[in-house]
Amino acid sequence: MSPLARAALWVTAAAVTAVLMDVWAAVLHGAVWHGVLWRVHRSHHEPRGRLEANDALSLLHAPIAIALVLYGCRAAPGLGRELAFGVGVGMTIFGVAYVIVHDGLVHGRLPVGFLERSAYLRSVARAHRAHHRRRSGGAAPYGLFLGPHELRARSRLKRRHRSRPA
Repeated sequence: MSPLARAALWVTAAAVTAVLMDVWAAVLHGAVWHGVLWRVHRSHHEPRGRLEANDALSLLHAPIAIALVLYGCRAAPGLGRELAFGVGVGMTIFGVAYVIVHDGLVHGRLPVGFLERSAYLRSVARAHRAHHRRRSGGAAPYGLFLGPHELRARSRLKRRHRSRPA
């Protein structure tokens, strides 16, 4: 495989993975964090200091991403190695972006206020804050970067449901 083809595969795999990670994070957040792991995640919905028990949940995917990147660097050449590297990089990009936007912009735990200049990131922050305002520990949207889209889709469904004859 040529260096250009490898790079194209890495970039494609990383981009697709980063987007799919937000879908995966939304599923985990709604079904698991607000389900069986609520005892840990609850710390994120309560007043807190710099650290919270929920921070441990953010570390669950890091070993997988590290293993994929290492495999992509050390394994015998081939499609599997290149895909593993791209997926690991995509997971890492998502993880870094999540920490910066979620912990930094949304919850003010990092000095990244300049991100407020982005209209899209402001909408992401508003959607996540809406999640925190809901009773009993939050409700949709559970995704972060796709949260504004989730809220719009829910709003459209509610409008359709209200406009139907009884």
